[in-house]
Amino acid sequence: MNPSQTVRPPPARADKGSDFARLSRKIQEAGLMARRPGYYALRIAAVTALYAAGWTAFVLIGDSWWTLTAAAFLAFVFGQVALLAHDIAHRQVFRLRKASEMSGRIAGNLGIGMGYGWWQDKHTRHHANPNHEDLDPDLDPDILVWTQDQARVARGLPRLLGRSQAFLFFPLLTLEGFNLHVSGVRSLFGRSLDHRVWEAALLAAHVVAYLGALFLVLPPGKAVVFLLVQQCLFGVYLGSIFAPNHKGMPVLRGSVRPDFLRRQVLTSRDVRGGRFTDILLGGLNYQIEHHLFPSMPSPHLRRAQIIVRAYCEELGVSYLETSLVGSYRQTLASLHAAGAPLRRPRTT
Repeated sequence: MNPSQTVRPPPARADKGSDFARLSRKIQEAGLMARRPGYYALRIAAVTALYAAGWTAFVLIGDSWWTLTAAAFLAFVFGQVALLAHDIAHRQVFRLRKASEMSGRIAGNLGIGMGYGWWQDKHTRHHANPNHEDLDPDLDPDILVWTQDQARVARGLPRLLGRSQAFLFFPLLTLEGFNLHVSGVRSLFGRSLDHRVWEAALLAAHVVAYLGALFLVLPPGKAVVFLLVQQCLFGVYLGSIFAPNHKGMPVLRGSVRPDFLRRQVLTSRDVRGGRFTDILLGGLNYQIEHHLFPSMPSPHLRRAQIIVRAYCEELGVSYLETSLVGSYRQTLASLHAAGAPLRRPRTT
C-alpha cells in the first residue's frame, strides 16, 4: 500500500462499532488490563538508579574528555525517563489522575526538561487521530513534509528541506531534544496549559540544576561539548523510538475516519524483537496494541499482540509487523516519496 494513500472506510456493518468491543472483551478476559504496580515500582527504581549513576559518573570523571561517555549514557537514561513519563501519562502506572500528573511532571519537567503538560496534550490528540493529515499534530509540516499534498504547498524551511528530507531525517533528530525543551517553554505562554506555575517551576529547576552541574564540574568548552553530545544523542534516541510507529503508514485525510479499531491498526506498525527490543523501545514496538489499549501496562503488550493479530486476521484487517531496520527503511522511503513534488522542475 502506498504510504500516502488515502484509507477508505470499510463497508457499513449491521453491528457497527462492535469489532473493537469484541476485541476488548477478549483482552479483558485475558486479564491484560490489570495494573502492574510491582513491575512499575521496579522500573521506576531502576530508571532512578540509572539516572543517579549517570550523574555520579559525570562528577567522578570530572574534567576529562572521558566525561562524554557519561553524556552518551545519560542520553539513553533521558530516553528511558521519557518512556516512563509516557506510560504515566497514559495512566498505566497510577490509578489516580492527580498522582499521574504529579509523577509525570517530576519525570518530564524536572527529570529531563520536557514540558509534560504540552506533550500530553499533543500526544492525546495524536492518539485520537493517528496519521490523519489534518488532525494529527505529529503530521504538522513544520520542518518536514509528510505527504505530497503538503510538499506542493510547502514554503520556507519545509520547502527547502523537503526535497532531501529522507537523507536529512536522522541528522535532524539531533535537534529533537532541543525542540522538546523549546516547545515546553513556549507552552508556558499559551492559554491552554494547566498548572502553569508548577510546569514553569519544575522546568526552571531542571535548567538550573543541569547547567549548574555542567559548568561547576567542567570548564566552559567541555561543558558545551557535553551538552551538545548528550542532548543530540537524546534526540536521536527519542526520535528513533517514535519514528517506526506510524511514519510510512497510510495517511488519513479529510472526513475519512474508519472505525476505531481500523483507524488504529491500519495506521500503526509493530516492530519485531525480543526482550532487549522491549526495553530499548519501552514497549512501543507493540504500537498497534498500545494504540488500541493506551492504558494497558506495557509488560502486557507482548501477550496482547497474539490476541490482536489473530483477531485482525479473522476480520481481514491488515496487520503490519516488521523488523526495526525495516521500519526505518519504510519511514525513509515514505519521506522520500512525500518530497517528490519538490524535486520536480517548476513549470510556469
